[in-house]
Amino acid sequence: MASLLEQLRGMTTVVSDTGDINAIEQYKPQDSTTNPSLIAAAAGMPQYQSIVDDVLKHARETAGPGASDNDVAHLAFKSLAVAFGKKILEIIPGRVSTEVDARLSYDTKGSIETARDIIAQYEAAGISRNRILIKLASTWEGIQAAEILEKEGIHCNMTLLFGLHQAIACAEAKVTLISPFVGRILDWYKKDTGKDYTGADDPGVISVTTIYNYYKHFGYKTVVMGASFRNTGEIIELAGCDLLTIAPKLLGELEAAEGTLVRKLDPAKAKDLNIEKIPMDKATFDKMHAEDRMANDKLKEGIEGFSKALEDLEKALEKRLAEISQPVNA
Repeated sequence: MASLLEQLRGMTTVVSDTGDINAIEQYKPQDSTTNPSLIAAAAGMPQYQSIVDDVLKHARETAGPGASDNDVAHLAFKSLAVAFGKKILEIIPGRVSTEVDARLSYDTKGSIETARDIIAQYEAAGISRNRILIKLASTWEGIQAAEILEKEGIHCNMTLLFGLHQAIACAEAKVTLISPFVGRILDWYKKDTGKDYTGADDPGVISVTTIYNYYKHFGYKTVVMGASFRNTGEIIELAGCDLLTIAPKLLGELEAAEGTLVRKLDPAKAKDLNIEKIPMDKATFDKMHAEDRMANDKLKEGIEGFSKALEDLEKALEKRLAEISQPVNA
């Protein structure tokens, strides 16, 4: 009998949620997605030290002899995620997601400029923008940035998405893809209620199911990629979702598991549901966001967490630069 992973691939595009290139080679996903925490973790692994060092050396050459270690490290930081992305694209047939600096989550102009720079780096390496998804936080400002970028042919993956209001705004902005965070929603509800949830009762599963059905019912082209899973039960309940991005550990569990996988999400069934359309503008977005404690808390926490990971990565790069730099008079 085919494994659950093999069956899942028959109804959903499976994406690898990691910066670990060895894991991507092992599971051979169609696409791959990273985030600041994953890049920071991968950058600290001995097997990827050469990637980090090459980026630092190139940044040193680009910055020139008068640049401080801090300036060089910051320049390297801006290209490290792209360096990992380029390596990942040598393995996978599809697309890689590369994230805009989370500290720009409320800065539309800064997000657009950074996204264009990321695309320029890939294109300078001969990689088409069609193989890249730019990840942006699903703030109102991030969604407005994505709308502009999509018109330029720069495809976007909206992350840190926890509420239906965020999903609707993304779809109306005609973004390529959204990544609702299943596990982080579960985490919040477990902490808030003291209850455990499994299967179809999982609040993260319910959220993604609601978003998927809304999109398919109203014919939005934006696709849904469930993300941030805590267990394979969540993945099984979302079988049939457009895409699912799954960490290597859970990919391994699905590969080892047998049984019959039932499709749970289906566009044809969504068409028959009775769903009310919600017109979306900034006032409605802000109101719904303020009324959704979970989405409010998790968006704030996610931006702060990714920002902290980036700050730690910059410090690690500066430390590594000092280790590999040779004294001027050596």
